[in-house]
Amino acid sequence: MERIDDDPVGIQHRTTEYVPPRSWRTWLFGRPLRTADAPHQAIRKIVGLAVFSSDAMSSSAYATQEMLVILALAGTQTFHLAIPLSVAIVGLLAIVTISYEQTIHAYPSGGGAYIVSRDNLGERAAEVAGSALLMDYILTVAVSISSGVAQITSAIPALFPWRAELAVVLVIFVMLINLRGVKESGSLFAIPTYFFIFTMFATVIVGLVRYLSGSLGTVVDPPELEMIEGAQAVTLFLILRAFANGTSALTGVEAISNGIPAFKEPRSRNAGITLIWMSTILGLLLLGITFLSVQIGAVPSETETVISQLGRTAFGGRGLGYILVIIATSLILIMAANTAFADFPRLAALLGQDGFLPRQLAYRGSRLVFSRGIIALALVASILILIFDASVTALIPLYAIGVFLSFTLSQTGMAIRWRKIGKLGPDEEVKERGSTLRYEPGWRHKMFINGFGAVLTAVVALVFAVAKFRDGAYIILILIPVVVFILNRIHRHYRGLASSLSLDDFGEPPPISRHRVILPVSGVHRGTLAALRYAQELSKDVTAVHVSVDPEDAERVRAKWDIWGEGVRLVILDSPYRLLMEPMLEYIETIDRERQPNDIITVVVPQFVPKQTAANLLHTQAATWLNLALRDRRGVVITDVPYQVE
Repeated sequence: MERIDDDPVGIQHRTTEYVPPRSWRTWLFGRPLRTADAPHQAIRKIVGLAVFSSDAMSSSAYATQEMLVILALAGTQTFHLAIPLSVAIVGLLAIVTISYEQTIHAYPSGGGAYIVSRDNLGERAAEVAGSALLMDYILTVAVSISSGVAQITSAIPALFPWRAELAVVLVIFVMLINLRGVKESGSLFAIPTYFFIFTMFATVIVGLVRYLSGSLGTVVDPPELEMIEGAQAVTLFLILRAFANGTSALTGVEAISNGIPAFKEPRSRNAGITLIWMSTILGLLLLGITFLSVQIGAVPSETETVISQLGRTAFGGRGLGYILVIIATSLILIMAANTAFADFPRLAALLGQDGFLPRQLAYRGSRLVFSRGIIALALVASILILIFDASVTALIPLYAIGVFLSFTLSQTGMAIRWRKIGKLGPDEEVKERGSTLRYEPGWRHKMFINGFGAVLTAVVALVFAVAKFRDGAYIILILIPVVVFILNRIHRHYRGLASSLSLDDFGEPPPISRHRVILPVSGVHRGTLAALRYAQELSKDVTAVHVSVDPEDAERVRAKWDIWGEGVRLVILDSPYRLLMEPMLEYIETIDRERQPNDIITVVVPQFVPKQTAANLLHTQAATWLNLALRDRRGVVITDVPYQVE
């Protein structure tokens, strides 16, 4: 240890010279990074678009199909309605983008809907926003990976029965990449992201050129239309359901506002520009894909996606162009999970810091990422994929409610923030937990944008909840209150713990009036004597206790103790039922009942430490069991004294 500074009151500040050794983790995840390396892990806009936008852009690959699934209930003649619906969705996208661009500049430290709700709407609203976003990120992984697998099985039908297992393998792959760090995962995922953008724009352009020239035609051998329900009339409710399905294209728009700290300086400016790039690309692709899909007569199906049908129609078969479309779409849908892997751990860390989730989620791993959050996300998403058998249509109803609820809370919070800013004087400044309030001349205009956006997203969330209630949206409506309850209970635990441990008004700690030491003895040997010497250093009030299941063995222990016990009293507990732990616990509890308020009882347990780790299974691990049995008993301390066996 290298000493850095000595404080005159006796506090020393030292920096360790320990460097983690190279191991299999180094090969798999990369060399451990110092805390000082964090600024060098920040990413540029070009990489940020890949890290935080792949989810939003990938949704253009299935949003059109999900609209057509609902419209198909009234027959294929209603498919043309997907075009005006996509225009309405792009309009909503523009409003949400403008709103979140304001959020990025107002909250440059990130946190998105959770931080905005916490600072402007209160703790309970923050819990709801946090719960909604956590579930949205989990569903993002499940939906995007499942949709990517659907693209693969469209090209290779033989893999269809194994789609759930294949999806779980891909989740694990994305998890491992993200454990290597934001910068490395972003650089790797930038390749498929830009490959998808280039390929899809090429497909749309080729399709539009062929449409204008009259040579596009329709889908050859389209899949059979799967009628989930009976034929329905074209009603407002049906159109709203289709619109709600299509708004899944907006999922992921909030990701950049949550991940601002990952960008290079100036962070807010770079994040804002990236958000505008992302929304522009998403809007153009959604409009182009929807328009062409309607013109070619694409049919929504689990066995072949709309993108697959568009690709083989635009490029005239399953040639190179089609193969590139399938590869690009599959990759972006799989990589779209990376957005959730970038944001879920950051949000979980914020919730952990505020005491709403386990604090361990706020600790960074060796690669400066929140490793525990990444692993937790992969585990829960994999379970969800297996439950729903990697079916995108089955997962979609659960998907967008959470994100639109968080949209609504975020924009409502921002509107309130602008109102607070409007009440400040020109030179007045107010510091909040997540930002600093300063007067801005255009606050009314900005408040209107956020307020209008909040109303629209609230209507969409309500429509989605009602329209998709029977299809599974009720699950989310139940889960959000459940998750909020769990967050609240965790927060209550941490607050209670902080109150119990607080030194405010604590005064002087009461002195220990008596320190009694109990030494369990199974036999008299070197390990026992090492524990005895340690016990005598703690207190002169030491009692050795032997549980006897065999009178002859007890006599041997007594005889040896007379020689080696150094005059320490020995209590032999006869156990007629040959139990070992229970008589010991009964004796300790008897002593504890006689204990005065300021007395301390320490149970010193000798413990063998064999050279071979597996050999520990051959021993009773008494210290561990005593700890489990007595850890809730105030004033009783369990200490094990290891004896290393040569």
